[in-house]
Amino acid sequence: MQRLFFICLTVIGFMGISSCFVMENAYDTVAPGYWRGSLQILPPNIPIPDDDEAIDRLVEDVSTSELPFVFEIKYDVNNNNRVYVEFLNGKERITTKDVLIGHNRATGRDSIRIDFPIYETYIIADYESNIMNGFFVDESRGNYRIPFKAKQGQNHRFTTLRKEPKLDLSGRWETTFDLESDEPYKAVGEFVQKGNNLRGTFRTETGDYRFLEGTVQGNKAFLSVFDGAHAFLFEAKIQEDGTLIGAFRSGTHYKTTWEARRNSEFELTNPHDLTFLKEGYDRVEFSFENTEGKMVSLDDSAFQNKVKIVQIFGSWCPNCRDETEFLTEYLRSKSNDELAVVALAFERRKDKEKALNVLRTYKEKMNIPYDLLLAGSSNKKEAAKALPMLNHILSYPTMIFIDRQNKVRRIHTGFNGPATSKFPQFRDEFDEFVQSLLAEKPPTSGNT
Repeated sequence: MQRLFFICLTVIGFMGISSCFVMENAYDTVAPGYWRGSLQILPPNIPIPDDDEAIDRLVEDVSTSELPFVFEIKYDVNNNNRVYVEFLNGKERITTKDVLIGHNRATGRDSIRIDFPIYETYIIADYESNIMNGFFVDESRGNYRIPFKAKQGQNHRFTTLRKEPKLDLSGRWETTFDLESDEPYKAVGEFVQKGNNLRGTFRTETGDYRFLEGTVQGNKAFLSVFDGAHAFLFEAKIQEDGTLIGAFRSGTHYKTTWEARRNSEFELTNPHDLTFLKEGYDRVEFSFENTEGKMVSLDDSAFQNKVKIVQIFGSWCPNCRDETEFLTEYLRSKSNDELAVVALAFERRKDKEKALNVLRTYKEKMNIPYDLLLAGSSNKKEAAKALPMLNHILSYPTMIFIDRQNKVRRIHTGFNGPATSKFPQFRDEFDEFVQSLLAEKPPTSGNT
């Protein structure tokens, strides 16, 4: 029998009013196949602000008010035709099976809800024939929602046009973001272009922008990503001198400008040099509650005489998810009782029990074999107070490597994930360093 779910929404403006839905687990009328989705990050047809005119955001045949992405709806024939969804970004496919479909009593239309439970986000929409209309909602940000629409039978991201590109953007680009601020930051753009198709990412000192995909049309370039947390749109104009100038938007809450020039030699600061212990410290100390309500510290017997990795992360952070998946897989493939991992979570949820519930879901959904401890607020200044021996909390994620004597041996800031060229190198260096710590002899009794 199908199970019915009654869901009441209080998102103001969704379908015009707050409303209740009857949702079914296996409702077979939503059309399978590719859908082209988009988030309305700017009201349509509004005048372009003066500060954006300089980078020529008005581009013929491409809407710069929408953040486009592609997803595929599938039915699992081995599980009562239960529907699931795959979101496509470059070579990555993100699968979510947390899908409910049914009927919106308020509008009289069929409805779908697609959840990304580890991020506390979801898409909810009415659908009719091959059209969806609704919202993308991020509960971790409060009442944060972006209008969403989708059309079935389309799998292009930005446009089906094939205007001859002015330049092949393949290669490494020295990039500067936040041009208008007092603290611009550097990044490395890594792009691969094949004809009009463009893929790549940006690496920064705090992480990467994951799998970006887009197009080059004439002297304009576009990239986007939607993974349930990131909702990024990059636009660029190719200048006469071969440099790029562009705009970057994250959902509806953040926008900035950027510029880039080709530079195969440019590199960011070594991630081992960005976060360090303050003078007078040689170790990290903490005591925080785990998802089972138990206080955990490095003085516990479970950590004695072991090599330890302390992960500083947030459940809301996609780069942290990449790092968590890496650590989880490493522990399974390189099982060693003398290696322990513990994660310190800095969360957006201010309510303690709500934050712990988020972490419980995160641990369960990702099948994490190590403890997650609730350490505090995601605000970096507040987070730094929880670990006063560090010079700062610069990035989520950050990894602290601790030897058997509980001395900090290395701190790695940020994470170059699988979307970057640096990931294979990081993977090898990580294993080599961990194995070198494990090879060191345990301390003699009484010398810890």
